Amino acid sequence: MKKDMRCSLAALLAVAAVPGCAPSPSAPPAVVESWVEGTLRQMTLDEKVGQVLCPAVSAAVADQGADALADVRTNVQTYHVGSYIIYGYPGRSPASVASLISTMQGYAKVPLLITADLEGGAGHQFEGATRFPRAMAIGATGDPQYAYDAGDFTGREGRAMGVNVNFYPVVDVNNNPENPIINIRSFGESPARVAELGAAYVRGAQTAGIIATAKHFPGHGDTSIDSHLQLPVLDFDRARLDAVELPPFIAAIQAGVKAVMTAHITLPQIDPVAGLPASLSPAITTSLLRNELGFKELVVTDALTMQAITQNFGSDQAPIMAIKAGADIALIPADIPEAFAAVKSAVQSGEIPRTQLDAAVRRLLNAKAWAGLDVRRTPDLGQIGNRVGTAAARAKAQEIIEHALTLVKDDRNSIPLALSPDEEVLLLNFLDSGGGDLTDDSGRAFQSEFVTRHLRTLYLEVTPGTTASEAEAILHQSQAYGTVVVSCFLRLAAYRGSLSLSDVQQNLLRALALRSGALVFVLFGSPYLLNFIPELPSYALAYEFYPGAEAAMVRAIFGEIPFQGRLPVTVGSFPAGFGLEKPGVWAVERQ
Repeated sequence: MKKDMRCSLAALLAVAAVPGCAPSPSAPPAVVESWVEGTLRQMTLDEKVGQVLCPAVSAAVADQGADALADVRTNVQTYHVGSYIIYGYPGRSPASVASLISTMQGYAKVPLLITADLEGGAGHQFEGATRFPRAMAIGATGDPQYAYDAGDFTGREGRAMGVNVNFYPVVDVNNNPENPIINIRSFGESPARVAELGAAYVRGAQTAGIIATAKHFPGHGDTSIDSHLQLPVLDFDRARLDAVELPPFIAAIQAGVKAVMTAHITLPQIDPVAGLPASLSPAITTSLLRNELGFKELVVTDALTMQAITQNFGSDQAPIMAIKAGADIALIPADIPEAFAAVKSAVQSGEIPRTQLDAAVRRLLNAKAWAGLDVRRTPDLGQIGNRVGTAAARAKAQEIIEHALTLVKDDRNSIPLALSPDEEVLLLNFLDSGGGDLTDDSGRAFQSEFVTRHLRTLYLEVTPGTTASEAEAILHQSQAYGTVVVSCFLRLAAYRGSLSLSDVQQNLLRALALRSGALVFVLFGSPYLLNFIPELPSYALAYEFYPGAEAAMVRAIFGEIPFQGRLPVTVGSFPAGFGLEKPGVWAVERQ
């Protein structure tokens, strides 16, 4: 008889004693229902209230001893929080993160749902895991299989570390070039394409056993305001939402997505309550998302510490309003004890019906059972090295970013670079102001890879602090070089509120564009700079900013790999779908 390679029910019940046998997210419905209903019946009011709260913890506490975990223990054991979001920290390995999660799970009576923002792969948060390109780069490939693969590999790595929920994909339609916070996190400007790729990512992630999250409902793409700083207003009617914002969410729901995150944006034509964001709106969370679109799974708010909430609603009222609106998880309340007391009081007074709280907790428990937490709540620490940062995952990530590289302009036929060994090249690295998950090392991988191929290269950085006189000196110096290469970084970061270079940097780029000789301009991050400096004769896009993207771009401009990407958004006068085809020099030589 052929051996059944799936974990049997008996094996599931003994999974803690069977190394390598992962709990299934597809346990028999009767088993799941029994665990969910039995757990719910045994929970006190305090335990139910805590389930809907999700605080945050940094992976940094993993190496800081028991005292650093005191707040986590208090939140879990005193306030009974049902989930946690974990953030990465430099130097914290996947093994240390898994160990931290195991410790946290040990505090809990009911297993914790561990969430993370794995937008650029698990390596975006946790050093040593695999860094995947974010959505816009995947959009530039036009390949749903790549979206599926990114979700699959990321899900496997996250699950191996003990993460149960990935707050991705972003299925916002980024049709506003001035959007400072969605931008490259979106698959593009086409609702149909975003829907297709978002659904593929969902399927890949959840096949790997991690809960995917479609965000930010009902659509955060057409804003020019960062909701971390202010409350954006989308003055759209329902017909517009049906045409642009909602199709990707509908596709994600049809693909079986297990979670949706609501946005801190107001839609006055949908909810007439002045200034009420979608995340706190019954009209949007319950009437639109749950009733009209039929979404029956987890609803989680965006972080309640964002200024769009804290500047407009009390820290005690926001969690109450979120649960009343139809959310199951109030993400990162400003103060856990205050939020716990407020929600409990609202339930006791009848402001939040007990039936509504029970329904939210039931959905949470179902999600935990789907993730296998009813059977095993801790990751297998002995398997981290075999499952995280694998050669296969790294190779797939590099394949995707290489296929995403897009050449928009090459007016002077400067690409591929053909440099004589004795030619001197000026390499200028333009950096924006940084922040968020960024480091001061952006551009160094590009420099290293470039110099490996051409030793006679002078490297200079142009930062927001570069003065007009220094820029003039750089421009003067550039006249001595036949070839100038510019690597430029326009990076996303929360709480910055804009994506821009300084006036000095922009003026220097305009002047460089007018000089004679070869100019190769490559852009990492937001693709929209051409809207403001259209005179650039060369324009190559990576959409991302991390060492793997920098290395890929160097390979492309030297002709080692072809430019294959297509614009997923309109840039300047170039429509979505445009891209110059430049085969690698090796391909040309073989023809």
